Amino acid sequence: MTPSTRSDASGTRPSADADPLADGVIGLPAGIGAAARQRRADVLDGWLGRLLPLPPGVALIAVGGLGRRQCAPYGDLDLVLLHAGVPGMDELAPRLWYPIWDAGLRLDHSVRTVAEALSVAQDDVKVALGLLDARYVAGDRALADSLSHTATDHWRRTALRQLPALREITTARWQAHGELAFLLEGDLKEAAGGLRDVGILRAIATAGITDALRPAVHAAHRRLLDVRDALHRQVGRRVDRLLAQERDGVAGLLGLDGGDTLLRRVAGDARTVSHALDDAWRAADRLRSGRGRRGADGRPLRRPVARDVVEQDGELVLARTAIGARPDPSISLRVAAAAATTGLPIARATCEWLAAYCPPLPAPWPPEARAALITLLGAGPGLVAAWETCDRYGLVDGWLPEWTRIRSLPQHNPVHRFTLDRHLVQTAFEASRHTRDVDRPDLLLLGGLLHDIGKGLPGAGPDQPADHSIAGAPLAEAVATRIGLGDADVTLIGKLVRLHLLLPDVATRRDLTDPVTIAGVADRVADTTTLDLLHALVRADAAATGPAAWSGWKGRLIAELVGRVRTALDTGELPAPPAPDPALVAGPLPAVHLGEDRVSVAAADRRGLLATVAGCLALHRLEVISADAATVDGRALVECRVQPRYGLAPDPIALSADLRRAVSGDVSVNQRLRGRALAARGAGAAARVVWHRAAATDAVVLELRAADAAGLLYRVACALDEAGALVRAARIATLGGDVVDTFYLVGGWPAEPERARLEAAVLTAAG
Repeated sequence: MTPSTRSDASGTRPSADADPLADGVIGLPAGIGAAARQRRADVLDGWLGRLLPLPPGVALIAVGGLGRRQCAPYGDLDLVLLHAGVPGMDELAPRLWYPIWDAGLRLDHSVRTVAEALSVAQDDVKVALGLLDARYVAGDRALADSLSHTATDHWRRTALRQLPALREITTARWQAHGELAFLLEGDLKEAAGGLRDVGILRAIATAGITDALRPAVHAAHRRLLDVRDALHRQVGRRVDRLLAQERDGVAGLLGLDGGDTLLRRVAGDARTVSHALDDAWRAADRLRSGRGRRGADGRPLRRPVARDVVEQDGELVLARTAIGARPDPSISLRVAAAAATTGLPIARATCEWLAAYCPPLPAPWPPEARAALITLLGAGPGLVAAWETCDRYGLVDGWLPEWTRIRSLPQHNPVHRFTLDRHLVQTAFEASRHTRDVDRPDLLLLGGLLHDIGKGLPGAGPDQPADHSIAGAPLAEAVATRIGLGDADVTLIGKLVRLHLLLPDVATRRDLTDPVTIAGVADRVADTTTLDLLHALVRADAAATGPAAWSGWKGRLIAELVGRVRTALDTGELPAPPAPDPALVAGPLPAVHLGEDRVSVAAADRRGLLATVAGCLALHRLEVISADAATVDGRALVECRVQPRYGLAPDPIALSADLRRAVSGDVSVNQRLRGRALAARGAGAAARVVWHRAAATDAVVLELRAADAAGLLYRVACALDEAGALVRAARIATLGGDVVDTFYLVGGWPAEPERARLEAAVLTAAG
């Protein structure tokens, strides 16, 4: 918080930016850990107590981090100057606040009577929670104790009434800051599962609603506080967001072996906090709704929902007959499936019993266990919550030992919004939307859960990850074998994992009108059942990855590819090259046709026309997705699929006019193209060129992998043209901040010196 944020704050002086650890005014201990936080609280208590003699009837109260004695190295001070109607507070308060500001400390302050503080707490649930941390620092101790005791008693009496408002505020905060467990750069305080949520758990526990602060939560809380301490020391100022550039330094201060280890620990702790808060909200809901009523015999009312599973008080528990000396090994999966399909949570005691007493599953699994897994994966919206609960109690490790390696594993591609384990579960959920589109919905769901299981495995060299599609196939086959699938299904699961990137890679990087492209995909897929499964898996994977992983044009390209491959598999016929647009072949030149997502140009045949068109489109902030060039009867034809780079379509009149002038050789337009393209250079890792032989009917394929930048296609196309290469097609695939630009160069496979010359020209243009 910053000073003067409360309506009754005294004084208007802004917080200083000075470093309290560097200026030596206070000399706060700079260590990390609970003992260091306590020492900082002791130093601040002593210093604040000596600042100003307080008259009778006045007390200085600490709330927030100092109130809890959990002071971060660069935390704020949250102080209340409490008084019993003493006159002259307007003069006294600034005399206290100014030395704090002069010491370089950030201050959130207020001046209130006990009645005023309680009145505000009654109207503002956040203030009510803050007063639960109120702690005496200096002055009239009896007055301070009066506020603390009264505020706590008031909260206990009104908590059930105030919790719905608190939950609404909390949900809005989560929506703004996301889930800490799944973020690469999460806010340790505000994100779901962060330090702010621990405060809510503390408040719920204080109200006596449930034992929200269990040992696991205490441990997670301490570790999150340690991470924030280390982050403050690393950055040298107050900050709560763990940015990528700070991760390794923070990990080093905590004695961890790298940023990924830190992220995984933070994710695990955030999940512990989030799960505890879910339990606490449910306990409050039960109290508020009057659940827990008993039948005429005095026993809790129970409703059967599945074999060995009943509902009690809005949660799922085991039927009494299921608890015996030899529990069914499949019972944990069946409870999870019931939770996912009904949308009801599993009671904590039931999870603990299952974790302690459910025996391991035999290999291969019995049919009822396999059926329960498929039911769980296909349950739809209830899957994620049920899986997360089971994972918190270690049940998932019993089903899939491979889960230990991938739990909370970060995915550093910014396209991904989730950690690897959550991404796999989310993909299975998204796949459940497509089960009616395929012949084997069970294999689609299992393929969604396992498709990226090879991520994170080491490759051939140091710091070189394996190709996760290839590395993951045998792992997925081993899982499929263990759960009891037949040999043919095991092979198909491995094939889905190995080929799950085939359709999007080909659709965005290859010429879909080239028979070689279609024949290659058809040969690898082999049958329409696999093709349909891959198509559904691609859509599920993209939806689980995040908004940047999918778009309308990408969906259309993949659907076009699937349609052509299906025809090839059904009839053996490969697509013929498309005929040129008759409107472009005849009529005066230049000709420009603008469609919703297409731009077609015809001009007198000359070299460099593709580069000129691409540059003009970039000038009007249009991204080129694909480009095709051809020569018909002395005319050069260029057709591009496009999308607005920033979501706003350009002025069609201005675009058409610039295209006509550019392809006609207007010097002024071409100068603008070159100037804009040279200014928009990419940043990031060095660009790389990859050659593909026999990937096209009449051309060799050159792939450029580089950082995305406006005008990149124009610069590279110009470079290829100047180097004497003839480009007949280009495909552009954007992957977060990177692109893979594919160019079809007419002719046979170039000799090594020629490839080196072209590669150098392309890399220079991309640099």
